[in-house]
Amino acid sequence: MAMTMHVDVVSGEESIYSGVAEFLVAPADGGEIGVYPRHAPLLAMIKPGPVRIVPANGGGEDVFVFVSGGMIEVQPHVVTILADTAIRGADLDEAKALEAKKRAEEVIEKRAADLDLAKAQAELAEAVAQLAVIQKLRKRGH
Repeated sequence: MAMTMHVDVVSGEESIYSGVAEFLVAPADGGEIGVYPRHAPLLAMIKPGPVRIVPANGGGEDVFVFVSGGMIEVQPHVVTILADTAIRGADLDEAKALEAKKRAEEVIEKRAADLDLAKAQAELAEAVAQLAVIQKLRKRGH
């Protein structure tokens, strides 16, 4: 039997995922981090991007969740992701993400006020991350 850990992904609105996993990858500020059971304790900021969860004991296909940012807490047998916003990969809307990307690129191109520029850059990063999750799901046949 493979070693496992309990994983919870929650946002302000709801619990997105709760289950046993063998491995997970998350988009930390310094780059992607991989977490196996018995990982050293860790607390880190996460940035917009995909979280990939490998369910335990052949529990089906990998689970993808888009997170817009937040925190990850890793303990030896428990991983908790507290996301600002989290969306199941299957629930992502490609048309909305493309539209958000287009709007953000237009604001950046116009070089509006600094506050608008910073907001547009954050929205662009989030839209690009959502599109990356959609592409990963598409590649695996969904």
